[in-house]
Amino acid sequence: MPLSPYSALFLIFTLTGAILAISSSSWVSAWIGLELNLMAFIPLISSKTNMFSSEAALKYFLVQALGSATIIFSATMLFMAPNSFMPLVSLALILKTGSGGLHFWFPQIMEGLNWFHASLLMTVQKLAPMFLLSYMTSNMLCSFLISSSALCSSIVGAIGGLNQTSLRKILSFSSINHMSWMFFSMLINETSWIIYFSLYTLITLSITILFFSLQAYHFSDLINYSKSPLSKTISIMSLFSLGGLPPFSGFLPKWIILQELIFNSFYITLTLLLSCSLLTLYFYTRLSISTLSLSTPQNMWNSPNNNKLSPLISISASWNLFGLPLTSLLFIF
Repeated sequence: MPLSPYSALFLIFTLTGAILAISSSSWVSAWIGLELNLMAFIPLISSKTNMFSSEAALKYFLVQALGSATIIFSATMLFMAPNSFMPLVSLALILKTGSGGLHFWFPQIMEGLNWFHASLLMTVQKLAPMFLLSYMTSNMLCSFLISSSALCSSIVGAIGGLNQTSLRKILSFSSINHMSWMFFSMLINETSWIIYFSLYTLITLSITILFFSLQAYHFSDLINYSKSPLSKTISIMSLFSLGGLPPFSGFLPKWIILQELIFNSFYITLTLLLSCSLLTLYFYTRLSISTLSLSTPQNMWNSPNNNKLSPLISISASWNLFGLPLTSLLFIF
């Protein structure tokens, strides 16, 4: 999707706001960075020609404004009662990430965005709140809220995607499920969740690039006769990679966090995370079987020739299959 000069400028301000919030030394400056990020992202996703994107932008503004107001209120109260309002700040940041328990807005807004804006919402817009949350893990009550949200994210992300056929909603619930892994890794050490978030970002971008290239927004679009069987197969493999099925690339970050959880004796937590991951793989498998086995009638005289893979699809396939040799080495050693 080519960016206009105005969209590119707003994208730069969005990234600048996230970096400012991450590198800030006080909650007031962090709030300023979050506000800059919000004010730049709203016009980026708004469109006069798309009613759904305008509605999504309005909903996103209202939810994020509630979180920002809570943060600035808590930041001012911290001067009078240090550490007493830290849990309220953590709740506001959890709301901004769209994690379990406070996830009500995330799938609805995802449904009104195109693939470029949806990829930003699932990756860049989660960066600053998650970094700020990682600075609060030393507070016991904040750690409890983060772990509670992680448990809710794992369950909601697995159950919420069972009856979905919209690819954007499936990716939104998958993102909620991935938040549980990142939150628990955040409680263990900072390096683990940064590695997980980086690999999750690359996998998510590769999948959104693939679906944008195919112009697929529902599973019925993957069944469409204009898509070649090879494109269908790559799409399903990409979803399996996002679900963490070995030996695709999405299994690598989960393998790292799995080892960390075992080393720290979080066996009950690990059991829940793996069980919910199996649920996500179940609805990927259920939908993929119907996608690969069904096809629509085609007219040979007006059917486009899509036997050749576009460069975008090739990039997506190469990254999601990148984990094959690496995962093999992990099982060997």
